[in-house]
Amino acid sequence: MNRVFVLFIGFILISCEKPVESNMTIKDDSLKISWLALGDSYTIGQGVNASERFPAQTLDLLKLRSIKTAQLTYIATTGWTSAELDKSISQQNLTNYDFVTVLIGVNDQFQGVDTSAYIRNFTSILNRAIQVTRGESQHVLVLSIPDYSLTPEGKKLDTTKIKREIDVFNRLNKNLAKILKCQYLDITVLGREAKSNPSWVARDGLHPSAIAYKKWAESIGPLIVR
Repeated sequence: MNRVFVLFIGFILISCEKPVESNMTIKDDSLKISWLALGDSYTIGQGVNASERFPAQTLDLLKLRSIKTAQLTYIATTGWTSAELDKSISQQNLTNYDFVTVLIGVNDQFQGVDTSAYIRNFTSILNRAIQVTRGESQHVLVLSIPDYSLTPEGKKLDTTKIKREIDVFNRLNKNLAKILKCQYLDITVLGREAKSNPSWVARDGLHPSAIAYKKWAESIGPLIVR
């Protein structure tokens, strides 16, 4: 029985227990999760503190459900394309992880990388991600690429072209996630819904803020528990 399934059962059992009396000591929960976060600036949290990145905020929320952090590893660098991420992963001696997130492609779009190359690289990345989860593809979560045309810096560019191409890349990564039976979360729609909310953008005028990442975390947490 894998760890995440045990985690899920544990959560159900905990939620069914009677409320703890105020004069009783809450028992320490031993459930832990290891997470590998793959990506670019959106994963490494360009413009925010390390504790405000979406993986860190998600794990903070999971602590409220008595789920602790066993390990959080980032393989992500601002400016990386899918080819650069795939190359970096191939050079790592990765151990097994309970959960992996993949968010990559905005720099492919920005640099005009051919979609066929993106498909090839993204497929390789997902296969590597599935491998480190011991073949549990449902423990791999693909996040859609945010639409940076809505940001102050993005608005200085061809916003129509950006939006159209981001949608194309997201259709590709969503389809690949479905083929390989990975989970998928559309966080692009969250940014578009908040397009008139400046608090969702970091000080650099381009990347998501800690508030935006918290919204991502609130959507990711239930997927991990499930």
